[in-house]
Amino acid sequence: MKKNITVIEGDGIGPEVTRQAVKVLNAVAASFHHEFHYSYQLMGAVAIDKTGEPLPAETIQSCLDTDAVLFGAIGHPKYDNDPQAKVRPEQGLLALRKTLQLFANIRPVSTYAGLQHLSPLKAKQLEGVDMVIYRELTGGIYFGEKTRAADDSSASDLCSYTHEEIERIARPAFEAARKRKKKLTLVDKANVLETSRLWRKIVQGIAAEYSDITTEYMFVDNAAMQLIINPAQFDIILTENMFGDILSDEASVLSGSLGLLPSASVGKGTALFEPIHGSYPQAAGKDIANPFGSILSAAMMLDYFDLHAEAALVREAVEWSLGNGFVTRDIEPVNFYFTSTLGELITDYISGNIPGSVKKENIELRKSTII
Repeated sequence: MKKNITVIEGDGIGPEVTRQAVKVLNAVAASFHHEFHYSYQLMGAVAIDKTGEPLPAETIQSCLDTDAVLFGAIGHPKYDNDPQAKVRPEQGLLALRKTLQLFANIRPVSTYAGLQHLSPLKAKQLEGVDMVIYRELTGGIYFGEKTRAADDSSASDLCSYTHEEIERIARPAFEAARKRKKKLTLVDKANVLETSRLWRKIVQGIAAEYSDITTEYMFVDNAAMQLIINPAQFDIILTENMFGDILSDEASVLSGSLGLLPSASVGKGTALFEPIHGSYPQAAGKDIANPFGSILSAAMMLDYFDLHAEAALVREAVEWSLGNGFVTRDIEPVNFYFTSTLGELITDYISGNIPGSVKKENIELRKSTII
């Protein structure tokens, strides 16, 4: 199989973690006789610095012409700390989602037995946690009309949704539930918000067509609490843009590290794959960032290409690495391994170069060559 992939490394730790995902994709290509060709493009703060725009036209065209987009992270403190900034890195990502019509963000959340001690939850609450959050991505308050008085005395953000915007993400969510545990939870604020009442009405109509799916409805404040009290109750969570942004970040603590979770953004155009963490500028250039979220995002890309055996092998390699204690500093602050080391280690696993028994002392800090 031949595929063209646009790679946007982005800001902060984005380049470091994305390069490990590319290493893994190259190992998959070599082992399974595929061809992956990469086009590297700019977006975010690095694009503003070099072009004045957060999303250059060249990047847009590459994304439109490619088979998938692998993205790192976006954001920089000099923009975060300047409320007067007219051009921001995040504008590039929002614009790209809109251009590619990526209306659904899919975030799987699961836990690893060996990392339960890192979660703020007790181990018994983490048993059986395996959910997928379907977040609407191109509507709602993030994309609504925004106003701000010249004297800063008032401001407003319009939250708006259409029937089509809700239905086009609800149906894939129901289809996903049908392939999993046959349960879907719509998270809204229908006791207060008119947009949420529309969400609930439309989802109720669609639910009638999926009689084999148990459909539940939960207010967002309760959902935020239930994610902590009893996260294992959830299978598919369906929700609007802002609620999904907040809840998926909350759910990330269940795994023990924000750096472990991947995501896919899909819709009418080219799909985009990215780890859910931010740019983490404090760690940029130090080779300490967790690359597994990016590597697992590449696995989601392989599934998108219908390369399911390849995706399964990547996930197996990550689970092997976590199970054997080959992790970054966010997981083990003393006996940790570098970002690049783990990228090479996962690559070796996929390439069949890992023996059945591995001694940690034989893995050097900056390379994964096993002696």
